[in-house]
Amino acid sequence: MILYEFENAEIKIWMRVYFDPQNQLKFEGYDIGKRVNELLGDSDYEYFYTVEAEEVKKLAKLFNVSATNKEAILRAIKKRFHNNDAYSKFGQYMKENEIKFSQFTWS
Repeated sequence: MILYEFENAEIKIWMRVYFDPQNQLKFEGYDIGKRVNELLGDSDYEYFYTVEAEEVKKLAKLFNVSATNKEAILRAIKKRFHNNDAYSKFGQYMKENEIKFSQFTWS
């Protein structure tokens, strides 16, 4: 599910969230372009969260949806985190609610 997309002459940004075959929740983001190069010294920036299935159950409870309804979980995430700051806000939300996750960035 696409959370956010933006493109202009200086930058292209996209963020999505989905479940992998191991039922882990994946949040992926990718920024590319001139603006990224100016800020980070490289033309692209990738960032990821991985939330294990047991922790996803905690998110489902917070969102008041069934832990077995993946589509409802994804929609609840999109409803709350759908702007350019979705990645940082979702990470902060998980920290505040003691949801364990792993994080990876690459530039």
